[in-house]
Formats: sequence, C-alpha cells, structure tokens
Amino acid sequence: MEATGYYHYQLAYYLLETGFKVSVENPLSVKRYIQMRLSKLKTDKSDSKLICEYAMHVELKLWKGNSKEVQECLQITRALWVYTKQRTMLKNKLHGESVLGEPSKIVVRSLKQSLNQLDKTMQALEERLLFLVKDTHKDLFTRITTIPGIGRKTAIMLIVLTGGFERFSSASELCSYAGLTPMIRQSGSSVKGRPRISKMGNQKLRNLLFMCSFTACKYNKACRDLYERIVAKGKSKKLALIAVCNKLLKQAFAIAKSGLIFDATYKSTLVKN
Repeated sequence: MEATGYYHYQLAYYLLETGFKVSVENPLSVKRYIQMRLSKLKTDKSDSKLICEYAMHVELKLWKGNSKEVQECLQITRALWVYTKQRTMLKNKLHGESVLGEPSKIVVRSLKQSLNQLDKTMQALEERLLFLVKDTHKDLFTRITTIPGIGRKTAIMLIVLTGGFERFSSASELCSYAGLTPMIRQSGSSVKGRPRISKMGNQKLRNLLFMCSFTACKYNKACRDLYERIVAKGKSKKLALIAVCNKLLKQAFAIAKSGLIFDATYKSTLVKN
C-alpha cells in the first residue's frame, strides 16, 4: 500500500496484527512508476493494478509498524508542530494589535488568554514527550545531548523520528531522510545546474537542525572548523550551515551506534587512501 498520511495506518496495523506481510511504500515512487507506464486511465481500479505491478517489479521492504509508546510520541510531536505555528500566529497578531493607536482591550485580552492557554497545553505535551523518551531511551537521550549544538528538543525529535536510530543503517540514510543530501543537475557540457539540497525529507527535523547549526558553529569544534573551511573557499554561509547540519546528524548517528558520549578530541582511526 501507499503511505497516505493517516489513512493507511489502521489497515496496515490490522493486517500486521493478523499475520499478513505489509509493505508501506513512498507514494512518490509509485506515482513515478505509474507515469512511466504512460497510462491514460486514472481510476481506483487502474491505480490498483499498477500498484500491483509496481510491487511485482520492485524489491519491497517489510513494514514493522511502531509500538504504542512510539505512536504516542509521534502524535505528540505532530500536535506540538501545529501548536507552534498557532503560537507564532497569535504572537504576531498580538504584536499587530498592540502597535495600533487605540488597540481594543477585549481583543488584546482574548489573544493573551489564548496564548497563555496554548503555552500550558504545549508544556504539558512536552513534559509527556520527555517522559516517554526517557522511559524508553534514557541512555541514548543523555548521550545525544552531550553533542554541542544539539539541545533537548532536537534530541527528542531525533530519537522519536528515527525510532532510537534503529530505522537507519548508515549516516547517509539519515541525512537523506532529513532532506539534506545534495541534488546534482548536470547534462553534457551545456547544462550544469547549481547543486541544492533535495528537501525530499522530514521538514520538521531539517528546520530544527538548521537552528541548531548556529549554536554548533560556536561551541562544536568540528562543526566550527567545517563552517570556516567552507566559507574560506568563497562558498555561501547558508551552504556552510547546511554542511554543519549534516555533520551534526553524522555525529548523532555515531554516538547512537557506538554507545559512547561525545568526545571533542576524538579522531577517526580510519586511514584514507
């Protein structure tokens, strides 16, 4: 089946619990396959047949689902993402009303009440999320937060979205999941587009990492050296910050898999040929 937001979950978990093998595929991959077939039909029946063909020609990965604790964590993170946008909207509206010559007292009071209530709701959700993460991944959470530049919020998000880093077998897969890998556009000698990050990944995680990159450039020596080296070559500061985001993800992956805490003096023993 295709991943369809929320709508595939009930069927997928039901089939998994009753003993069926389930594969949940990226809908973009299925869409590109259907487009490649040059089909002129677009109905539920024709799409079902083409999805079946896709399943027969592509190596599928089995979907394992998540535990109840992980499901709750994901629901909380999604709710917090919505509330964060609402909070920003309320703060902007409150600022807009306050700069008026004669702002309505009842409107300002209403906005402040809504903002206070939203803050309390978000605080309760964040406390519950922190409890769940520490209950299942306390050691991992402690070790991830030793990385300079990665705070408690980003560490929680990393653990929740990666399933305790068990969903990925390499750091490059994790960077690709965050949409931080470059896309090269080149054809012959005449077409040579400027490389950009794919952004085909988790936007929430990417945004958090980008905010973390500013702190990492100050306090994380490896990230600071990387940033300064890229800027010294004449590259843009934004490109350097994206490289820092990748570095942070790779550091987090290494810490998660090694079972160690962050060590700023660590040097890889791998010898480059």
